Amino acid sequence: MNETKLENFSVGNYKAGNSVKIIVWFIFNTLFLKNHLPIPVFFKIWILRLFGAKIGKGLMIKPGVNIKYPWFLTIGNHSWIGENAWIDNLTNVNIGDNVCISQGALLLTGNHNYKKPTFDLMASPITLENGTWIGAKAVVCPGVTAHSHSILTVGSVGSKNLDAYGIYQGNPAVFVRKRDL
Repeated sequence: MNETKLENFSVGNYKAGNSVKIIVWFIFNTLFLKNHLPIPVFFKIWILRLFGAKIGKGLMIKPGVNIKYPWFLTIGNHSWIGENAWIDNLTNVNIGDNVCISQGALLLTGNHNYKKPTFDLMASPITLENGTWIGAKAVVCPGVTAHSHSILTVGSVGSKNLDAYGIYQGNPAVFVRKRDL
């Protein structure tokens, strides 16, 4: 039986971008997004666009938000990102219109292949379709699509796709009922 050998860890062909761009982004992210200073939302949006994020109109982005790589981020119109949300986007994260990502939520696009002793990096995109609500402290796992107007409740872990208008709860999250709008 093989043993995990982290000294042989591999990211395979993965490359997030130019090293200088990544370092400069980490500085800007720390100064203007991750902190809790009253930095105007329009300035945060301008910084994100400067680094390649595609953002619609009316975005609300609260203090303490952490975004790994804005060049892999697309956000539609009138969406909200709550305090201390973390978009750990090693690959594309697509957020539709009128999406609410509540405080402390984690969108996680990366994982590791536990079946290999080298614990290789694996990255899969996340899509949050229009009207989706990701509850406080909820986790959306790599490769998940939250279909139109679905809800992942507080503290839940979405490891599989969420059906349109479905409300999901638990770890792993399971369907509990339909959302009535």
